[in-house]
Parts: sequence; C-alpha cells; structure tokens
Amino acid sequence: MTSGFLRIAIVLGLVSAIGPFAIDMYLPALPTIGADLNAGPMAVQMSLVAVFLSFAVGPMVVGPLADMYGRKPVMYGGLIVFALASVGAALAPNVEWLIVFRLLQGLGSSTGMVVPRAVVRDLHTGPEAAKLMSLLMLVFSVSPILAPLTGSFIIEAFGWRAVFWTVTVAAVLAFFLLMFGLDETRPADRRIGSSFGAAWGGYRFLLRDRNFLGLSMIGGFAISSFFVYLANSSFVIIDHYGLTPTGYSVFFALNAISFFSVSQMSGWLTAKYGLNRVVRVAVFFFALVILSGWIVMALGLDSLWVLAATLFVGYGFLGLVIPTTSVLAMEDHGEIAGTAAALMGTLHMVTGVVAMTVSSLFANGDPLPMMTAIAICAALAFGLTLVTLKRGVQAEAPAAAE
Repeated sequence: MTSGFLRIAIVLGLVSAIGPFAIDMYLPALPTIGADLNAGPMAVQMSLVAVFLSFAVGPMVVGPLADMYGRKPVMYGGLIVFALASVGAALAPNVEWLIVFRLLQGLGSSTGMVVPRAVVRDLHTGPEAAKLMSLLMLVFSVSPILAPLTGSFIIEAFGWRAVFWTVTVAAVLAFFLLMFGLDETRPADRRIGSSFGAAWGGYRFLLRDRNFLGLSMIGGFAISSFFVYLANSSFVIIDHYGLTPTGYSVFFALNAISFFSVSQMSGWLTAKYGLNRVVRVAVFFFALVILSGWIVMALGLDSLWVLAATLFVGYGFLGLVIPTTSVLAMEDHGEIAGTAAALMGTLHMVTGVVAMTVSSLFANGDPLPMMTAIAICAALAFGLTLVTLKRGVQAEAPAAAE
C-alpha cells in the first residue's frame, strides 16, 4: 500500500466523517437537549431526522456540481456551510432553530457523502476501488467508534452546545487537510459537457438501469437498518436497559468496530472471489443473523446480551455490504461518477428517512419494535439481492483506473 493511497484515504475519510461525527457525538445528549430547550422527545428527534432529510436532498445538487466544477471546490463549499451551521447550532435558543441549523449542517456535510465516492471512482475500479473504499471507511470509522464516547465526556464537562463547537473545529481541520492533502481528480477537460441538464439526463439514465438501482437499494435497505438503530438505540439502551450515557457510547462503539473491521476485508475478498459473489454472501449472512436475533427476541427473550450479539455480528456483515454494493453499482458509470454517487446517496438517505420515520411510529422504548424494523430492512435487502444478482453471473472488474 503506497503512502499516496493511504493519504487519499485519510483525507477523504475525514471529510466523509464530518457529518456523521456531528450526529454520533450528540446522540448521548438527546435527553439533555430536550430538557434544556423544553422540547419533547419527538421534537428532539426531528433535529436528527432533519440531518438525514438534507442528506437525501443535498446529493442531487452536489453530484452535478462536483462534475461541473471539480471535486475539491465542492468539498470546500460544503465544509464552509457545515462550519457556519455548526456555530448556529451551538447558539440555538430553541429546538426550532436547532432543527434549522441541523438541516443546514446536513446540507453542508452531504458533500462528504457524495464527492469522496466520486474521487474513488476517478482513481480506481474493481478490487482496487473496493480496497480504497474500505480504507476510507476505516478512517471514517473514527466517528461512530469515538464520537459518542467523546460526546458524552464533552457534554458532562461543558454541556451539549460544546459538541457543536467541537465539530466546527473539526470542519476547519478537514478544510486544511483537503487543501494540502488531495489533488483535484477531475481535470478541466473532463468537466466539458457537465451541466445540470446533463446531470438530470444522467439521473434519468441511471433510474432506468435496473442493475444500478438494485445494487443501490440493496445498500439502501441495509444501511437503513443502521439508521433505525441510530434513531432508537439511545432510548432503548439508556432508558430500557439502564445503561449510562457512557455505557451507551461503549455499546455503540463496539458495533461500529465490528462494522469497520470487517469492511477492511472487502478489498481482499473481492479480488479473490469477485464483487458479485461477495455481495451475495455478505447480504445473506447479514440478513440471517439479524432475523435470527429478531426471532429470539420476538419469542420473549428480552436480553441486552442477545441484542448486543445480534447487532455486533450482523453489522459486521453490513461492513461488507456497503462498500461492495457501492463499488459494483458505479462500476460502469465512470464518466458520470459524481451523478451516480449523488443518486446513490439520495436513494440511501430517502430509504433511511422512511425507515426511521415508520419505525418511530411504533417505537415505545422497548427493543422489539426497533429490532422488528431492523429485521424488515435486512429481509428487504436480501430479497432484492436475489432479484438483482443472478448466481451464475460473476461481475469481474479491472483493477486499474480508467
């Protein structure tokens, strides 16, 4: 692994992690925010949903802009918007203003969802792309592993508003790392012909591509299981099982460690067995583990250990599903990589927001409604895999960049 390969992964991973870091750090503070701003649980949860709504809308604009003006300028703009919105969130006088600034935070950080994937596609395809994507996710993993625990310490010492001052500093750091650590990967001659009109044409083309849509939605339903967990886990783990915010942060970090550790195997596995086969096997075991845990809990075993084991193993397999489906979906769309990454990000986020919203209608603080929603997402991902990927078809891709 070259130093340049690692440097690119570090820069892109940190840019990608800014938005999730702002989510994960303040999860332990949700009850505190509600008490401080005199807001109910549903209103406080809306500050989380607002981020995902902007994640769903933002990529549709960010992707074309990244194709038209280059990758770095768009990432610069996103980091600036994110930093300003973070300052606003830190100063928010009520929950309504907090929701507004969280929406703007999500719009700014949506560049980190889309553009790094396009950069990966600019540089590599096939197993090399999967390797870079998994390495990027390893850097990205600092957010769900460390952010909740860091957030709980910051909240205890300085209050929940300090979380937003912290992510402001992180955005400034990412800005300078991007400036000095990454070259532009979409040169001016490749931007010719890129426009919003061309992007909409690209969206229409991609929406008719069953393979792209199928793979994107496999990843969308799979990652939605994690979004459901994000929205409900603090109430289940803290209120139902009685863990402290710090204990919840450790619980959250263990699942993230499983996810990102296993994701590092994706490059080696896809080089050995092919992307198609790895996706099929990973989704099968992800669904099998999640559904098995749900059945056990549905039969009446309300156990934190069962929940912990199910999510730890299940989200490990999820760590293989996300990078491989992303690479395979974009394999044939290098010329519109920004547009393809944007549409994929939007599909993921829309699916996640719908899953979070529907699950919230049945949430009561008990683990079974949360696990039911997670299991439904896993089952849908598995069913769509059977339809999209035929067992006899092997998707082999060149390891070299175009």
